[in-house]
Amino acid sequence: MRVVVQGSGRRSRRAGLAGVLWGAAELAVTVGVVVLLLVVHQVWWTNRQALAGAHEQVRELEREWSLPADVGSDASAAAEPSVAPSVSASAAASGAPVASAAPAPPAARPTPAPESAYGVLRIPRLGVVVPVAQGVDKRAVLDKGYAGHYPGTAQPGAQGNFALAGHRNTHGEPFRYINRLRAGDELIVDVRGRRYTYVVGKVLAETSERDTGVIAPVPRSTVRPEYGYGEPGAYITLTTCTPEYTSTYRLVVWGTLRR
Repeated sequence: MRVVVQGSGRRSRRAGLAGVLWGAAELAVTVGVVVLLLVVHQVWWTNRQALAGAHEQVRELEREWSLPADVGSDASAAAEPSVAPSVSASAAASGAPVASAAPAPPAARPTPAPESAYGVLRIPRLGVVVPVAQGVDKRAVLDKGYAGHYPGTAQPGAQGNFALAGHRNTHGEPFRYINRLRAGDELIVDVRGRRYTYVVGKVLAETSERDTGVIAPVPRSTVRPEYGYGEPGAYITLTTCTPEYTSTYRLVVWGTLRR
C-alpha cells in the first residue's frame, strides 16, 4: 500500500525561506555592528587620541620655551614667527578661539618648518588650548588635533592675516564650538617668548569652501562681500567646516590684534 505524505514540499520551501531570512538578519546585524564600531572609532577614539597628542605637544612646547634660548633645539629656532609680507592663500579651509599688550612686530625670522608645531592657540571662552602647526595638511596637521596655519598668510602679531584651519568634528575637533564666539572674546596666540592677543570682531556663519577672500591679507568674503574688513591691519582668521559632520561649507571667525 502507498502512503501519500502531503505538504512536505511546502514545509521544505518554508524552511528554506526561513533559513534565507535568518541568514540575511545575521548579516544585517553583523554589518550594523561593524558600522557602529567604525563610527565609535571615528567619532570617539580619534578624538581621544588627537586630544591626548595635542595636549602633550602643548606641554612639550611650553617645556621647550622654559629653557634658555641657546639650549633649545634647532626646531625651536625655526618656530619663531616670520613677519615677511603676507600674500593671499589659494586654498580654502580643509573639510575642519589673560589679556596682555602685544609688542611691536619683531624683526624677520625664519618661517616655521612645514608641518611643525611652533605656537599655541588659547580660546578662553571655549576652554580650548591647541598647538599651532605650519601648514593645513589633513593627515600631518589637522588630524593630529592641531590648528593649521595657512601657508602664505601672516605669522602671529604681524601685519596681515594670521589664518588658521581646524577640525570641527573628530580628530580632537578643536574648532567645534567656534560658532559660539562673540565680538569681544579673546583669541590668544603664544609663540616662544611672545604672546599676541586678538579680539573677535566678526563671524561669518556660512560661506563656500572656495571663498579664499576670507584668508586674504585684508579678509573679506568674495561670496558674501558684506562680511569682512576694508582696511589693512593685523588680523586672525579661524576657519572650519559647517554644518557639523559635513564639509559642505565653511564657518569663519575673524579678530584683530589688540595693540
